[in-house]
Amino acid sequence: MSLPPAAASRRALHRRTIQVESYEREDGFWDLEARLTDIKHYDFGRSDGSTHHSGRPVHDMSLRITIDADFSIVAACATYDDAPYDHHCKSIEPAYAGLVGLNLLKGFRQQVRARFGRDAGCTHMSELTAVLPTVAIQTMTYRRPPQDDQGGTIKPFQLDGCHALSTQGEVVRQYYPRWYVGHETPTTVSFS
Repeated sequence: MSLPPAAASRRALHRRTIQVESYEREDGFWDLEARLTDIKHYDFGRSDGSTHHSGRPVHDMSLRITIDADFSIVAACATYDDAPYDHHCKSIEPAYAGLVGLNLLKGFRQQVRARFGRDAGCTHMSELTAVLPTVAIQTMTYRRPPQDDQGGTIKPFQLDGCHALSTQGEVVRQYYPRWYVGHETPTTVSFS
């Protein structure tokens, strides 16, 4: 389902695109490759006096991480193809090797903020890392051998992680009955 038509005519100004691809490697690891591009739909003057032309990326950056079966990062590489301050922006690339050792499922986003916040990192590269945990989960679903759930005593991690998977909801009642804890009460969401 797509959005309803806009309420007024409008002109495109900016497009941010985030693409992520995942790969299973022959050596038993997985690669996640994320790319962020920002494109302006108008010309503007750059700080060096030149003109940045419409349609050309302002940001074009990529990040590759390699993870093991436990979602721990074993390798990381960041690159910039386009950045507003050229080599000044690009000089932070090696710092993102500091992702190695982090686990995507154990406080990852908070640790990224702690390691790469403010002038210790690039705002946009750090934003790009935020999608990695959920992409890793999507990548590994059905790819990993079943984990020992200690006889059904360990609640699946995804339960209570979003409204659809509430342990009080219909989805859990139907697909995870062991973890269903109550009657779903209809909720109304209002955006007014």
